[in-house]
Amino acid sequence: MPAVLIASLGKARTFPRQTVLFQEGEKAAAFYLVRKGTVRVYKMDPQGRELEVARLGPGEFLGEAVAFIGGAYPFFAQSVGEVDALRFEASAVLREVDRNPQAARSFLDLLARKCVLLSARVESLGLQTVRQRLARHLLAGCSGAGRCVVSLKVKKGDLARQLGTVSETLSRTLRQFRDEGLIEVRGPDILIKDCPRLRRETEPEVS
Repeated sequence: MPAVLIASLGKARTFPRQTVLFQEGEKAAAFYLVRKGTVRVYKMDPQGRELEVARLGPGEFLGEAVAFIGGAYPFFAQSVGEVDALRFEASAVLREVDRNPQAARSFLDLLARKCVLLSARVESLGLQTVRQRLARHLLAGCSGAGRCVVSLKVKKGDLARQLGTVSETLSRTLRQFRDEGLIEVRGPDILIKDCPRLRRETEPEVS
């Protein structure tokens, strides 16, 4: 399905910073394609603490799977900064899918890719420790040399939510890495003192 045809099914919307696009439990009548900016997707536990599921940027869809089945959104979605997006009415898209087999194939491919990405995210949150998740995050900005300087581009509270933990646990883990000689914290920058050793932290634990 050509990109122009996909875009023709949506309506352009601009969301100011920290605008909630939809809430958990709200009927999923539409889904979105991010064109500019970042949207964070999160859930709330009974104590009101946020667990960030994902951050989505340009070219990524959100809410499409649940919109297709007519359910309720299982999470919250909020703009980080200003966000430009296309809003797709689920009913209009389903009519196009019924009419156009090429549209059906394209959206089937979209859902399949999203399932793979979500499976990887669930595996990361469920099977990896906070130490492993933090080490992976730091190494993602590392050149792979013996020592690297990595800049934290978000506040520690936001990073904790991205890693599926809370600020206190993130701070404790950073202190552990520092005390073990793995890193040195320099304000928003982190010096990785031994990249190969930190990479070993990402390996599965042997019971």
